Amino acid sequence: MLLAPRRLQRHGMTGAVPYYGGRLTPAHIYGIQHPARPGPPPPAAPASPPPPLRNQRTPQAVLEALTYLRDTGVITPREFADLRTRAGV
Repeated sequence: MLLAPRRLQRHGMTGAVPYYGGRLTPAHIYGIQHPARPGPPPPAAPASPPPPLRNQRTPQAVLEALTYLRDTGVITPREFADLRTRAGV
């Protein structure tokens, strides 16, 4: 009587591997007596800050953003003035 396909029967398989017949080795007995314990759970991911609310733009925040863009060279001083007047700050 064949209990498992030949590809599952390997010499020296230990631990949580099912036993399908043959001789019990000391390694098999140890694996049966000492089942694998799950490891500790992974550490919890740090909570990310909530995304900024896009609908609540204060004039101070708009001015700071435009100033940052001007200072880093993303926009020119002329574009800065134009965007500042369009934003009303």
